[in-house]
Amino acid sequence: MMKALVQRVSQARVLVNGTVTGEIGRGLLVLAGFRGEDTPKELNWMVEKLTGLRIFPDDNGNMNRSVKDIAGQVLVVSQFTLHADTRKGKRPSFIKAADPETANILYRLFIQKIRDRNIPVAEGVFSAHMDVELTNDGPVTIMVDSPSESNKAHTGSVPSVSTARGK
Repeated sequence: MMKALVQRVSQARVLVNGTVTGEIGRGLLVLAGFRGEDTPKELNWMVEKLTGLRIFPDDNGNMNRSVKDIAGQVLVVSQFTLHADTRKGKRPSFIKAADPETANILYRLFIQKIRDRNIPVAEGVFSAHMDVELTNDGPVTIMVDSPSESNKAHTGSVPSVSTARGK
C-alpha cells in the first residue's frame, strides 16, 4: 500500500547540502512512501486521488478546489519512513518499505504520472539527506493510503483519508 502525506502549502522547497533542488509556490507537498508490492495501478489511484483532492478554498472559503483547479504545483519527496512500524520496541522497523531500487522506480513513475496530468512537479533527490522547508497553508495535512487488496477484499471500501486540523 502506497502512503502519501499531503500538505497544502503556499510555498515549499527541498535543499540538499544547502542547494535548492526543488521548489514550488502554491500547491501540494507530497511525502510519498512506497512498498515493494506497489503497482502502477496503485500509483494511478494515488495520482487520481491527489490531483483531484479538493482541499483548496473556493470563493466562499470551502474546500472545493483541487491542485489542478487552482493551477497549483506539486513537490514530491520520497519518504520511506512513512512505512515505519513502531508497534514493538523503541526503534522503528522499515521492513515494509520498498527496497531502494524498487522505490526509486516507483518514485520516478509516480512523478511522471503527475506530470502527465499537466501539473508542474518539483522533486526532492531520491535517497539524499534533504532539508524540506514549507509554509503549511491552513494548516491542512492529510494522510492518504492507497487501497490494498486485502483491505478491498475484507471491507469492500475505499481507503480512509484523515485530516489533521489545528488552529
